[in-house]
Amino acid sequence: MTPLTGYLLLSALLFSIGLAGALTRRNAILVLIGIELMLNAANLNFIAFWRYGPHPEALTGILFTIFSISIAAAEAAVGLGIILAVYRHHKTIDLDHINTLKG
Repeated sequence: MTPLTGYLLLSALLFSIGLAGALTRRNAILVLIGIELMLNAANLNFIAFWRYGPHPEALTGILFTIFSISIAAAEAAVGLGIILAVYRHHKTIDLDHINTLKG
């Protein structure tokens, strides 16, 4: 097994755990944690393909990863802000109880 295969298997495992966490949890914060795990799996793919690609001196994988980390930080900040606003209004972060946002 090549090192790239090991990284891709680890990334697939992280993505699967994140997807399962995002789809099965009712707590909004745990859903955000699952989404963050999926983004970290994508970052691991970017770095692995950059490192074992034909031109590792081009730094494209690192640039994609830095961009993805900045997007993930913005997503976490906005997501937590929305969760705090919903908690102040509904006094719960259980996603099953928050269905009055439909309009």
